[in-house]
Amino acid sequence: MAKPSTADILWLPDVAAHDYVAATSYLALLWREDRVAEVVQRLRAAPLGQFRAKDIFRASRLSLLGISNSHVEKDRAKIRKGDGLSPLLLVRDEANGKVVIADGYHRLCALYGFDEDAWVRCKIV
Repeated sequence: MAKPSTADILWLPDVAAHDYVAATSYLALLWREDRVAEVVQRLRAAPLGQFRAKDIFRASRLSLLGISNSHVEKDRAKIRKGDGLSPLLLVRDEANGKVVIADGYHRLCALYGFDEDAWVRCKIV
């Protein structure tokens, strides 16, 4: 099967509701409950934007998960089938000079495997 092009990668029109729950769970490991609630509220209200996959990785300082990861492979299968991906939820951690991927790390890894220059739909605060 041919590798999908960036034009073939589809995005849902908005963030899936369960992604905010996942972001809350993850951010609760990093910050106090009141800060997490405020950040997630701001994410819900934030407009959708986009950044290149490689730039999000560089800003997050995370490493790329391989296709042997079951979650990454699940998202790669969605891309190959033409199913839409939920936009990522990103938080600027200015104190540490990086971006926190509150939700969507596996989707980003899956997408990066197809095209590191792909535009990634996201919300960022």
